[in-house]
Amino acid sequence: LAGPHDALTKVRTAKVHLLAKSTAPVTTDTGNRVLPDIALRDAPDLDLLFIGGGPGVNALMEDAEMLQFLVTRAPRAQWVTSVCTGALVLGAAGLLRGYRATTHWTAMEVLPVLGAIPVPERVVVDRNRMTGNGVTSGLDFGLTLVAQLAGERTAQLVQLGQEYEPHPPFNSGSPATAPAEIVQQFRNVSAKSTVERMAAARRAAAKFPLAAY
Repeated sequence: LAGPHDALTKVRTAKVHLLAKSTAPVTTDTGNRVLPDIALRDAPDLDLLFIGGGPGVNALMEDAEMLQFLVTRAPRAQWVTSVCTGALVLGAAGLLRGYRATTHWTAMEVLPVLGAIPVPERVVVDRNRMTGNGVTSGLDFGLTLVAQLAGERTAQLVQLGQEYEPHPPFNSGSPATAPAEIVQQFRNVSAKSTVERMAAARRAAAKFPLAAY
């Protein structure tokens, strides 16, 4: 949420809303509290939909209110987007069926279950769908989206304001480059959540087989 939110709020002509099922504070997986400003039922017309990722997506993949909101609003939006495992929520609503998409590397195998075509890239654009992979791709995603909405010059200004010039201290940001023992340890830590996501995806695919439009 943070990277795309920062980029979008820098576009002067944009009005950004934080939506949730209610306006009660939402506690994130890191313990921070986010305060939504509008409940789903009260949301105005939206040109762009964005879903962030994290452990909470497992429940959202089977949340009828959230899925119905996405299915109803997506046809009227110019862009339908996500970062990290937020793609799984879009997929559960049938909104990635037949689209190229990316998500966190531990969830890539879930995308085909939801009808999406997995692409292991940082940011993937397919028609009016834009998806980013892991947490830090939110910065790349946000800048790519701003370039689409307001032009490359504006995106470059936003990038300069962010001072986004990454030089990571370790070369372990991808399973392709991280040491094998680190990759395996992360797989072990995330195994339970991965299994739960796959199960939720299969239930969603069985329950909403015609959700795509």
